[in-house]
Amino acid sequence: MAIWKDTQPTPKPADPIHVDPPRQPAAIEPVAPIPAPARAADSGARESVIASDLTVEGKIEGSGHVRIAGRFKGDIKVQGNLTVDKGAKVTAGAIAASKVALAGELEGNISGAQHVELLNSGAITGDVKAGSLTVAPGSRIRGHVECGWGKDSGKPEGGPTA
Repeated sequence: MAIWKDTQPTPKPADPIHVDPPRQPAAIEPVAPIPAPARAADSGARESVIASDLTVEGKIEGSGHVRIAGRFKGDIKVQGNLTVDKGAKVTAGAIAASKVALAGELEGNISGAQHVELLNSGAITGDVKAGSLTVAPGSRIRGHVECGWGKDSGKPEGGPTA
């Protein structure tokens, strides 16, 4: 006989834990990567970016596209397109690219481009020599502009003749 009385109920034996057997993984087929959005007529070219929080000084040369969102000081010569984003600033002696789109500021000369597009927030301080120029309302330009006098336009090189 026990001297004390146990006030705790006697625990029941625990139910056994049921564990499902491991499943065989279903055959996983490789998923094709999602292609990047194609750009009109420029799907094969790559784009290099100078981010908005970067300042770079030097020279850019190459065959791809260049996008500048930060600050760049130096010459640019690319066979692709050059894009200067809103808020970006480029200081250059000479710029040559297939197409130049400016939403930011450019201090320098565009010496060779098939097309220059100056967007409403863009500003150019310098000379522009291009096949064509599009200027949006609200943009600013200060300098000498020559457009349409290249070999592709069918007009004489160097300007009008009297």
